[in-house]
Amino acid sequence: MNKENQSTATARKADHLALTNSAQTGVENLDQRFDYEPLFESHPVVDDWVKPITFLGKRLKAPLWISSMTGGTREAKTINTNLAKVAKEFGLGFGLGSCRSLLDSNDRFEDFNFRPLLGEETPFYANLGIAQVEQTLAAGEVAKIHSMVERLQVDGLIIHINPLQEWFQPEGDRLKKSPLETLQAFLTQAKYPVIVKEVGQGFGPRSLKALMQLPLAAIEFGAFGGTNFSQMERLRDVTNCNDGVHGLQFVGHTAAEMLTHVNQIIDTLGEATKCRSFIISGGIRSALSGYELITQCRAEAVYAQAKPFLDHARGDYETLQKFVLEQVLELEMARRFLTVRL
Repeated sequence: MNKENQSTATARKADHLALTNSAQTGVENLDQRFDYEPLFESHPVVDDWVKPITFLGKRLKAPLWISSMTGGTREAKTINTNLAKVAKEFGLGFGLGSCRSLLDSNDRFEDFNFRPLLGEETPFYANLGIAQVEQTLAAGEVAKIHSMVERLQVDGLIIHINPLQEWFQPEGDRLKKSPLETLQAFLTQAKYPVIVKEVGQGFGPRSLKALMQLPLAAIEFGAFGGTNFSQMERLRDVTNCNDGVHGLQFVGHTAAEMLTHVNQIIDTLGEATKCRSFIISGGIRSALSGYELITQCRAEAVYAQAKPFLDHARGDYETLQKFVLEQVLELEMARRFLTVRL
């Protein structure tokens, strides 16, 4: 052992002694979701985290999706540029925030124009609310949506279903038809893939069953446990006089609960299950949680995050890059050494 290595070893052992008390962990801290099997794999080397999968007809380097977040503001341009760069570098799926402003104007087009940066191989989806889809259908202007999809050169459209958010939003839209009726009508006219998602409440079993019988490209959970847009809108409303803690904004379904329903519906519907691709999102704050859920899913699935990406995309690109690298390496370590207890 050379002098430098000896010095490193001495420092390490000193650290071990100093941290012995802090490193004590009780059995109550044990993560009981997994069996840990340390015998059968080696550590990953540089770039060994890349395990390509096919999702929605395109190649991802890791089963991770950047969930729709923000659009139409000056800060959003910087955030989305960083997100697009990291999606390209790490081979991740990328969903834009609401593209509503592009339906009637191209003034903010460059805030959403990321296909040139992403290249053709990265899954890239536009985003609109169900209220905008309902309104364009009623006005006979659904061609505006098709034109927006074409201009952005996206792979398809994400439609977010958010009746509770619209209800609490001070300037929110009021739905005149059920979201299901609007989706059914729109799908007869859309010639590109359509993903449907919630925005913080998730979907109950009846809604999931109805969606899974539609010719959708995928369903994104948008489950309860992460950013809750209904609560966000309630907090925005300065006229709100409801001082109670619990209300409509606190109803919904967790990602784990939704996954249980999805698996049961697949078993029940069998061949009648038209949609068999899922983006599991809502309160997933670690790669381990994402790994657990996609492993348990009986269909094609990736996991998605919004706020964790947003937190790291506001600053320099290197911070976001480091965050994503840590996630994909943790995913690969989990794949090699952990078995999910089903």
